[in-house]
Amino acid sequence: MLAIATTKLSSKGQVVIPEEIREQLHLESGCQFVVYAQDDTVFLKLIAPPSKEDLKSIMAKAREAAKKAGLTKDDLENEIKLSRRARKRSQQ
Repeated sequence: MLAIATTKLSSKGQVVIPEEIREQLHLESGCQFVVYAQDDTVFLKLIAPPSKEDLKSIMAKAREAAKKAGLTKDDLENEIKLSRRARKRSQQ
C-alpha cells in the first residue's frame, strides 16, 4: 500500500517522518537511512543490517576467495595489525 503524507523541514534541517509511514515501515528511533537527491526530489533509503543467512553467505564467499588467493589466518591477522597501526599514526 502506498502511503502519502506531508511534512516540513525544521530550522535545524530535521524532517519528521509521519506516524502512518513509520508504522507501515516499522521504523523506530535510531533507524539509519541513506539520503540522496535528484532534481527536486529527496530520497530516503532505509539501511538494514544483513540477515544471518546473508551474513553467512557473505562470509562463506570471503573465505573461499581468501583460500583461492592462498591467504592464511596469520596473513589476515598481520594485515589487521598493520591497518590499525596506520590508522593510529594518521589520527595523531
